Amino acid sequence: MPRPVKKRQVCALPETREFLPGNCRSADCVELGVDEFECVRLIDYLRLTQDDCAEQMNVARTTVQAVYNSAREKMADALVNGKKLVITGGSYAVCPRSGSCCGKDCVRRNCAGSGCGQMCQCRKKQE
Repeated sequence: MPRPVKKRQVCALPETREFLPGNCRSADCVELGVDEFECVRLIDYLRLTQDDCAEQMNVARTTVQAVYNSAREKMADALVNGKKLVITGGSYAVCPRSGSCCGKDCVRRNCAGSGCGQMCQCRKKQE
């Protein structure tokens, strides 16, 4: 029996879920998982290391590396071939503090000013 897929922790769902090229040559669509989007956001946008990203997403670093490589391959396909990119699905769970947390880099930021009153670490289990 295979191991069950572990859900990856994401801070919040993306506000924009579809990207369409202006000339739209192709009817093809590339689907990027929410967990893949979160991985790209943490590593490329927030400049976290893969280790920090793994800690925040509550998975192993090797999992982050695989998710990140998959996401980059899909984004490259959409950009190079002029395909629609849709962010949907994936194996993820939204941070239980996403409403009161900073929503950016929970492992490193102190969210005391935004309502949760403690160091907000999404990977922690809620008590």
